[in-house]
Amino acid sequence: MTRTIQWNVVAYMICALFVTTIILSFTFTNALWNSQIAGISAPHWLTNKTASSTKSLTPASQVIHLPKSLFQPVTVIPKASTIEMVEPIRQIPVPATPVTVVPMAKPIHTYKVTAFYLNVRSMPDASSTILTEVKQGELLQVVSVTESGWLSLKDGGYVHGGYAEEVPQIAQTVSQTTAVPVNQVKDAKVEVSTASVANQTVKKVNAPTAAIDHLPIKKKLVTPLEKLAKPTSKVMSDSGLNKEQIATILKGTKLAGHGLEAAVLAIEDKYGINAFFTIAVMKLESGNGSSRLAQNKNNLFGLNAVTGKNAYKKAFSFATKGESVRKFGQLLSANYVERGYTTIEKVAKKYCPANGRWAGHVRSIMRSDFLKLA
Repeated sequence: MTRTIQWNVVAYMICALFVTTIILSFTFTNALWNSQIAGISAPHWLTNKTASSTKSLTPASQVIHLPKSLFQPVTVIPKASTIEMVEPIRQIPVPATPVTVVPMAKPIHTYKVTAFYLNVRSMPDASSTILTEVKQGELLQVVSVTESGWLSLKDGGYVHGGYAEEVPQIAQTVSQTTAVPVNQVKDAKVEVSTASVANQTVKKVNAPTAAIDHLPIKKKLVTPLEKLAKPTSKVMSDSGLNKEQIATILKGTKLAGHGLEAAVLAIEDKYGINAFFTIAVMKLESGNGSSRLAQNKNNLFGLNAVTGKNAYKKAFSFATKGESVRKFGQLLSANYVERGYTTIEKVAKKYCPANGRWAGHVRSIMRSDFLKLA
């Protein structure tokens, strides 16, 4: 009995000690828990449970502020930043202003024909097709000059630069005609000046074409015209000209002042070739002495200047222009007259077969020279 009581006392003490240990552990753990989890939110299941129980026990009209518990720490909710809605800038489309590109006007130059007749060809080659022809004194609108000396016309075609000279006083754009004959500006306002250039009367034309026309002064010779023979188509005939008259015919051209009067009369006396014919061919082939052959080789008749690229190189060269005249008389007599080519038309077929108007040009020059002496 006594042992049983003792064992019961021991058991009671053990249970009391166990209970005391549990209480102390819980107290210590609770204090430690409160200090460590102050910033941790309560579990969602506990929050939902507390909210639901509060809602069921508290009327809707009352607001109950529950004290903060261990599972409901203070939560700082940051204030939402205010975002200002900025209205985007509207860009009003501005219609684009059309840009007009003005092409640069191609500069052109004005040339005046110095030859009695000048062929306008399709290409810058003496063997190309003849499109038309222009007369002495006509104005040509030139766009460019080729390396070989041909002038490119505004309206198409080419003429050789050796038979035209540039008029520096005229500066025009590509809006005017290619060739303006002098007789077409007669209705323009004309201001006559008393200036004299190279024994020629100068007319200053204030017109859209602003052409300057050099008109030769006509003088009557003391020699009576009865001694002159009116030119015909016959190559072998007496002209009746003398040195003074020939000088008058050559006056105002680049053939003057070279002593050609004596050479022209010499071949008329020796071979019987009409002086009017010789002078006309000389003017036509040399462009009144302004051609490249006439200037550099003293070749006034295009002798041996065959068609092609090497025409200039193959052409005869003379020490003086008078020698060129004498050589012309010799060749014409031996290769033409003695073989039956005794008229201008027959000579033209062999002398210049490429130009069907050659004979007409020669006759026109002969008539003009004859009337110049009147």
